[in-house]
This record gives sequence, structure tokens and C-alpha cells, in this order.
Amino acid sequence: MKKYQYIILAVVAAVLLVSCEKVSPIGILVAGTGVEDRVKMSYKYFREYKSEFSGFDAQGDEYTFLVGSDSHVTTDCGRMEEMLKRGIDDGDMFMAHLGDIADTKIEYYINLENALNKAKKWYVDKYFKKDFIYDEEINDSIPYYYDPNPNYSANVGIFTNIEDVHIPFYPVVGNHDITHNGWAMWSNIFHSSFYDFYVGVGYVDDILIFDHFIFLDTASGTLGREQVNLIEQGVMDDRNMEEMGIKTRNTFVFSHTNIFRPRSVELASTFAREELYFLLNKFREWNVTIAFLGHVHKWDDRVFGDVQYLTLDSMCEANNPEPGDYLVRVHVKRNGTVTWEKVHMNYTPNNKK
Repeated sequence: MKKYQYIILAVVAAVLLVSCEKVSPIGILVAGTGVEDRVKMSYKYFREYKSEFSGFDAQGDEYTFLVGSDSHVTTDCGRMEEMLKRGIDDGDMFMAHLGDIADTKIEYYINLENALNKAKKWYVDKYFKKDFIYDEEINDSIPYYYDPNPNYSANVGIFTNIEDVHIPFYPVVGNHDITHNGWAMWSNIFHSSFYDFYVGVGYVDDILIFDHFIFLDTASGTLGREQVNLIEQGVMDDRNMEEMGIKTRNTFVFSHTNIFRPRSVELASTFAREELYFLLNKFREWNVTIAFLGHVHKWDDRVFGDVQYLTLDSMCEANNPEPGDYLVRVHVKRNGTVTWEKVHMNYTPNNKK
């Protein structure tokens, strides 16, 4: 029996070594750029270009946002395009993605960027106004686009190139996004793996009320010292906000690496025990309403310490070729009530049609 176990272990090890650039002893894909450097670069970018992550003002009786995970884009962008189209067509305030957005080849990131550019056109067609301005150099009018409701998005000003428009799509980085030096490609598109933003929901007794959205870099299976230090310094909870007459209502956290195992045979978190306790305690301190997790390609829903943890299944065509409930839509009412529902994806890969 032991002989066969050793053979199986040898085969698994060989597969891992062939498929990954580096593998740690605990089975985590190791990045060319470590978490400390990623967080430093991300936080520097975030501080300088915070307007790209700026918040929104909620309107109406509720706002919604859409969450997907582990798309592993390769040559087929069908599910990614479906998620983006659904979020835009259904009027979600924004879309979030829980990492492993593409497998790390340059052509796959080109495919991903093409899908995002398609989404920008859909977004402009739905929300932007078109006008014309006279260009003396060409002696003719050229079209430009503008968002008539800039309080609802990060797009302020006019755009002659649709590719310059910011669509409300906010990902975290996953372990597959950083292997084989994939961080260079991921960060070229999304820039920051550690950031937050707010949604303004109105006033109560002259106090401005916000919902808070926090995106963590957990792709390496560890927060790392730099990220822990920034969190401890209050970067993500803005401790002086209440002194300024601002109060947080709901808090939502997005992470690639999961914390709980969906089943006894599935992988649980790879966080070091001390980091795991740190996160669980920090989520309670932040009064997190829902923490969204990915990584294991299995659905899980549980409550621990008054925090709801949703681990999403993979929306990847290769992992789940049949249509299924791979997305989650969250509804946030004007009174602060939060509900969620699974969203069915209809796309079937070309080889399955």
C-alpha cells in the first residue's frame, strides 16, 4: 500500500513542478514578486491615483453589486464577458472579482483586456452621453463622451477614447495571477491589489453615512508584514472619520484566499495561524457584514463571529463547463439591510455547444 502512496505522491509532485514555476512546501504557487513588494507598489499607486478607486453615491431605494471568482481566462472569455455584460445591463453599481482572473500568459491577458474594452463600450452605451466638439485642425467635429452622473462613477470629464473610461470593475489578485511573473501583467491593467472605497448612503443627524469596501492582497496565502502594518495603522478603517462627522454602516471584504474549507476534503486557508486569528478578529472589529472568498472553486456559506463568509465557486469555463450559479449579487437597501442571491451564468464553452 505504501508503495502506491509513494508513487501517487511522486506523480503529484512532478505535475506540480511541471505546471508551476515554483511551489512552496505547503503547495502554494510562489510569485516572482512577493506580497511585501506588491503591497508597497499597490499602496503607493493607490495613494497617488485614489480617484480611480473613488467611491459612489447610492441612489434610490437600494444599490446592488455583483461578485465573481476564479475566471482563469485563457482563450475563451465568454464567462468574463457575461459577468461584465450582466453587471452593466442589470444596473449594478460595480462588479468585484475574487482573483485568479486569468492564467499567466501574455495572450491570455490580451484576451482579458479585449473583454474589458468591450465592457467599456457597453458601459458607455448605457450610461454616457455623446456630443461633438469642433476640431480646427481637421476642420470637422469629433465625438466625445461624458458621464452625466459623475457622482455615480469615477469618470469625471470628457472622453474621446472609450478605452480611457473606467468601468466599475474591482478585482483582488489571486495566486494564479502572480505566478510566472504574472504580477507585471496583472498590475499593468489593474495597478493596485490592496485598496478600498466607499459608497455614500445619506445623512443621519448631520452625520454622513458610508458603506465600506475593502480589497486585500492574499494571493500568496499570507498578508505579509507590510499589509498587516498598514492595516494596524488604520489605513483600512480610517479611524479619524467619525471625528470628521462620517460614519461607516456596512463593511464588505474581498479576498482571494479562503478561510474555511467548504468540505472536509477541500483545502482550507493557507494563512499562518497568527494571521488567521488576526483576520478573524479584524473582521469583527470592522463589523464586516460579508467577507467574500475564492480560491478553492467550491461554494460555501457560513457565519462565524457575526460575520457572514461566502466562498464562491469558480466561474471558469474549463472548471465548470455547464451553466450554473457562479455569481453572487448583493442588494443593499436604503435602511442598511443587506441580502444576497446567487446569479445563474448561461454561457457554455464553444466546444460544449
